[in-house]
Amino acid sequence: MKTAFIYTDAYVDFDYGPTHPLKVIRLKLTYELIKAYGLLSLPFVQSIQTKKADDEDLALFHSRDYLDILKQASKGQSAKSFYHYGLGPGDNPIFKGLYDWSLWVTGATLQASELVAKGEKEIAFNIAGGLHHAQRSRASGFCYINDAVVGISKLLKQGKRVVYIDIDVHHGDGVQKAFYQTDQVLSISFHESGYTLFPGTGFESEIGEGAGEGYSVNVPFPAFTDDETYLWAFEEVVPPLLQAFKPDVVFSQLGVDTFYNDPLANLHLSIAGFERIVRRIKDLVPRWVALGGGGYEVSNVARAWTLAWAIMNGIELNENLPEPYLEKAGRLGIHDRKLREGAPPPSQCHDNGGRMEIERVVDYLQKKVFPKIRS
Repeated sequence: MKTAFIYTDAYVDFDYGPTHPLKVIRLKLTYELIKAYGLLSLPFVQSIQTKKADDEDLALFHSRDYLDILKQASKGQSAKSFYHYGLGPGDNPIFKGLYDWSLWVTGATLQASELVAKGEKEIAFNIAGGLHHAQRSRASGFCYINDAVVGISKLLKQGKRVVYIDIDVHHGDGVQKAFYQTDQVLSISFHESGYTLFPGTGFESEIGEGAGEGYSVNVPFPAFTDDETYLWAFEEVVPPLLQAFKPDVVFSQLGVDTFYNDPLANLHLSIAGFERIVRRIKDLVPRWVALGGGGYEVSNVARAWTLAWAIMNGIELNENLPEPYLEKAGRLGIHDRKLREGAPPPSQCHDNGGRMEIERVVDYLQKKVFPKIRS
């Protein structure tokens, strides 16, 4: 097992603003917990400093005029035309250095994908990545540059076949749209239904177009879906599709906003459920580029992504969080003391017919999508 963790403290130089739900400090806190557990000093782990991407990398997907607008916004400039590009008060604020922020995040994803594609590492993790909503010429859902699309696009130029697995609570719409007409990328997104959550897309009938028909796979969950139902659907969908497609590299977006106590969504997963999903991905994929994603309860993010990194390295962690981390977390008002702290209250998933709905979705995919996938 050879793994790489890509990170820089430069991430915390950037801030979406005091009232914005995406707190960049969650990345620093995750890094501190991983380090406190000794997971960066393992003999087969390489801790790598992030290098910025450059304009040419970003232009693999994004339009030049959009990149120019981001550069202007990054200097603190503002204009009415910026709204056309999704920038302004709300989800995608204009803040100093937002273009540099995007270069750092995307650079780490490119480093991870290169290491894995070349066979230098089996697994590489960029906790800052997974900004899956950004469109070619528009910011969306807290995302300015779609680092996953940029990383995958670079691998496609090398002739690689890629599976993208997205377990964020929000549909991976930017990634889906980018590869909607190709059979070189199999995009699989598990998310809360667009009927109840942003971005309002990701229904099972969205299966791709042209050469890409069948290569976009969506599993939209009803609100309050629990571990049991989620894991059942994952097991029904992912293993057979991976076996049929036979990718060179697997990307995964490991958003943790699926948790029952995340403030921005309505699914009902526990950290134990997330752990089981990550273990299954590790079991199934030979080469793995792991990205972060959503997660708006900061303690959840740090504990879950630390647990994910431990799984990637085959390490079992002590349930008691290390004292050096507790001290730093306490300064932020975080007082969880256990790695798997807290269990969700009983879910309404079965009472409201959620399991039946997911069984219907999976049946649809098995009939309409599975037969189209080929290696």
